[in-house]
Amino acid sequence: MTVAERTRAAVRAEPFVYEALRAGVLNYTAAARYLDVGDESAVSAALRRYEEELEPRERGGSARVTMKSGVGDGPPSDALLSVGDEVFVPGEGSRTAVLVTGDVGAGTLRRVLGRCETAAVAVHAAAAVAGTLVVVVSRSDGPNALRAVEDALDA
Repeated sequence: MTVAERTRAAVRAEPFVYEALRAGVLNYTAAARYLDVGDESAVSAALRRYEEELEPRERGGSARVTMKSGVGDGPPSDALLSVGDEVFVPGEGSRTAVLVTGDVGAGTLRRVLGRCETAAVAVHAAAAVAGTLVVVVSRSDGPNALRAVEDALDA
């Protein structure tokens, strides 16, 4: 396997390096040192070439964000989100759901979860399908989750 092939495999194994590469903000030398797949100069060069081939990271699209408090257990027919045996419906629960509709999908969810993590917002459940994204958090984390979601959409 060549240095370029090892570098690409290592980047794909580290999503944050991949995203930084797509965003054009990666320090090649530091990344080469971190990835530790060969000579730093050769890995840095491979990273530069790989970046040129990647689609640039898309910025936020058009989406509507709403928040529903009092999310808890209920019938699947009323679900905002259902994962395994857990069903989250609007009602008298102890959680809050942040809902996003519009130009969103799995990539948006990845950014949202990253923002929630850096904002110390504990996510209880989350999912995305083309056009809809839902993040369920504790009621007290609702406002911070809303800000994290909005920030992720603006990024």
